[in-house]
Amino acid sequence: MLEKYRTGSVIRQVQQGFFALLVAGLGLVMGYSHSYGVQKETTEEKAGNLKKQATGGLFHRWTFDQDQPNTLPGGFVRGGSNDEPLANWVVQGHATAPSPPNIIAGSSSCTQPCYQVLLADGLEYEYPDLSVRFHAQQGTSGLGGIAFGVRDTRNFYMAIVDSIGQKVQLVRLTNGQELSLAQASVNLKAVDWHSLRVQRNTIISKDFIEVFVDGVLVLSVEDQVLGLGQIGLVVLGTSTVLFDSFHAVPLFSHRPLSTPPAY
Repeated sequence: MLEKYRTGSVIRQVQQGFFALLVAGLGLVMGYSHSYGVQKETTEEKAGNLKKQATGGLFHRWTFDQDQPNTLPGGFVRGGSNDEPLANWVVQGHATAPSPPNIIAGSSSCTQPCYQVLLADGLEYEYPDLSVRFHAQQGTSGLGGIAFGVRDTRNFYMAIVDSIGQKVQLVRLTNGQELSLAQASVNLKAVDWHSLRVQRNTIISKDFIEVFVDGVLVLSVEDQVLGLGQIGLVVLGTSTVLFDSFHAVPLFSHRPLSTPPAY
């Protein structure tokens, strides 16, 4: 029994020695000799890297809490799809704001169909993941949501929630002409503030858009007419919609780096 144990021990030592020689040889081939793996981040380095990610331009979050009330929020520009007067986009205090104390109120008073946008200045995404909290003002039609893929004020996508009609719609505006890509009924939760999320992603050569309301996937549509564009908020017709906590982050593209082989 003892002899058997010694034989097994010798075999393990030989295996360990062979593994060490193999790793050392790989190290020489790869041009390093002292480290056999990726160095582990210290706690301080990890915190610093995460802070850079959060503030370095990849992730954006607007709560409007640093903006002065009764003003247009900084870093945003207004626009409209036709010659109607531009909507009022005003920072306001609100007692039930998801991110207190401020929200942004978008108020449109068009006499004909129109789409009023508030766009984040200087930001463009091809495959964004966007989310916002919204609340429809009583006494209006309450039509509003997220605009994305914005080439200009007559060419963009929008995910619109009709709070009164209890439905959500995905629309593509092309040269000012509206095309409804999909719509669905929704059962909005019995809360003051709801959530709207839009993701535009790609798998191989197919681009698709998914819309979530209150955390539930309600629409999934394949469409790739519009690509890179600005992002923002939108209100329609005669509506007043309140928004808060607008988030934006790019999704990574899965498109191949080269064309597929011919065979």
